[in-house]
Amino acid sequence: MSESRPPLPPFTYESAVKKVRAAEDGWNSCNAEKVSLAYTVDSRWRNRSMIFQGREAIVNFLKRKWEHEFDYRLIKEIWAHSENRIAVRFAYEYRSASGSWFRAYGNENWEFDENGLMRVRHASINDIAIQESERLFHWDRSAPRPADHPGLTELGL
Repeated sequence: MSESRPPLPPFTYESAVKKVRAAEDGWNSCNAEKVSLAYTVDSRWRNRSMIFQGREAIVNFLKRKWEHEFDYRLIKEIWAHSENRIAVRFAYEYRSASGSWFRAYGNENWEFDENGLMRVRHASINDIAIQESERLFHWDRSAPRPADHPGLTELGL
């Protein structure tokens, strides 16, 4: 039996939006093993200056990431889609071990297999130092972003 992660391609605008929100919710869990299941076993990633492949590498990358990015909160927003590809823009806020706050801005290009698993992920990301008073992402970390919490467009990001 093959793995499946609905919604499946070909994507409509509505199903692509659901896919983006599911990815946001998954990443906000900060559970590397759970997140990795949304990707093919041989998924190829380019993340900033790093290039790697496979679920084990994804798990290792995410564990290292979240060991250094505390109070992580992410918002993703669809930018464009086609039959099996989705482009998103995103921003996330996190606190470093020294207590400094950052907002990371980025774009991702995703390609999916027929089972809805992501086989390619290209991410370009920039970090900007912010003051704690400039934080915009406020929700309980134990739950996904509430439906009434503003998205990137509403926040002017």
